[in-house]
Amino acid sequence: MNKQNTKRAFLALVAGVFLLTAILAACAPASPQAEPANPVVEAPGEVQRITPEESKTAFDSGEAIFLDVRSESSYAASHIPDALSIPLAELEARIDEIDPNQWVITYCT
Repeated sequence: MNKQNTKRAFLALVAGVFLLTAILAACAPASPQAEPANPVVEAPGEVQRITPEESKTAFDSGEAIFLDVRSESSYAASHIPDALSIPLAELEARIDEIDPNQWVITYCT
């Protein structure tokens, strides 16, 4: 094999290794990330997200109320017992229905 053929074979080998590496990287599953035990995510502004367990404890103790901001039809189909229903589109007009001294836990799913 002459120098030119050797050089071409080497370049083909390097290109093949690079291509194989790129294909394997693209096909490899993403490594799973562990989820936090108690995910609490701060939302923009002053809104704090809490876990379902924390919200149930607050509701059961009378410390909080649930506010369902889904449509009336969604509320009628299924909702948390004793939750107040004020669809998000109506919230501004009906805000006086909410006790400002009460902890309000909103939900929409």
